[in-house]
Amino acid sequence: MKRAGGVAVAALCAAAFFAPRVADAGVLRLAAEILLAIGMAQMWNLLAGYTGLMSLGHQLFVALGAYALFEATQRLGIAPWWGLPLAGLAGAAAAALLAPALFRLRDAYFAIGLWVFAEIGYLLVSKSTELGGSAGRGLDMSAIDDIESFQSVAFWVAAAIGIGTPLAVRALMRSRLGLALLTVRDNELAARSIGVDVWRVRFVAFVVSGFGCGLAGAAYYMGGMFITPDSAFDINWVVMMMFATLIGGIGTIAGPIVGVLVWYALRELLTTAFGLQGGWYLIAMGGVAIAASLYAPRGLWGRLVRAGR
Repeated sequence: MKRAGGVAVAALCAAAFFAPRVADAGVLRLAAEILLAIGMAQMWNLLAGYTGLMSLGHQLFVALGAYALFEATQRLGIAPWWGLPLAGLAGAAAAALLAPALFRLRDAYFAIGLWVFAEIGYLLVSKSTELGGSAGRGLDMSAIDDIESFQSVAFWVAAAIGIGTPLAVRALMRSRLGLALLTVRDNELAARSIGVDVWRVRFVAFVVSGFGCGLAGAAYYMGGMFITPDSAFDINWVVMMMFATLIGGIGTIAGPIVGVLVWYALRELLTTAFGLQGGWYLIAMGGVAIAASLYAPRGLWGRLVRAGR
């Protein structure tokens, strides 16, 4: 089983390496978006599926990571990919600063509290002229000589995040910290009784989740080379993460991957074949989510596993 998994990962890495040479720009951009969505969904699932903390504000980390990257390239004069670690650290720092306040809240209050902080971030950025205001800003490309090679690197970064994030979460869940996360999710009182530091465990998961979303958000807008507050702080980011995780199977590694593939397949089908846009598109997605919750309450991946058994 491990050998088959290693072969599959190696095949994905090889396909990602050669993809810029055989695929056109539109296909690469869509593939990069899907890969980054997988990374974001894994980070949302790490918090909700393994610690029991539902979030409606993860777009905050996506936006902060992206704006940190844009600021780093302009102020430091570096190539965008060198600013990616700073973007991840921006998301992690935001999570660490907000944790003491948010961890006093539970269930829906936690989710709404994080959403409120995301809205505050949106207002601050949209009013800041230094960050481009509501009109947005472009990426500083002065340190880039070859735009074509830049697009290839942007795709490879997305592939590294999309492939590496599930592997990192899998490794985390096999560690002592991962076992502690599952214990806290299943029974917080029992976890405390056996000596698990519930606050610390949730703090680590929250910071890692913020780091991953900040990194993925920066990679997404690096590829697009332009950012606006409306798009960066768009709640549809967290809608996608939530939909993918719940539809695919919350609390599993494969579930968010399956859910993201379903999300983008439906998006392309509904918008291209049926021409549904705006509210109609979201209504159709909501109908699919309701049907999946009724007929596959453990997610599509859980149903596939049961069928395989």
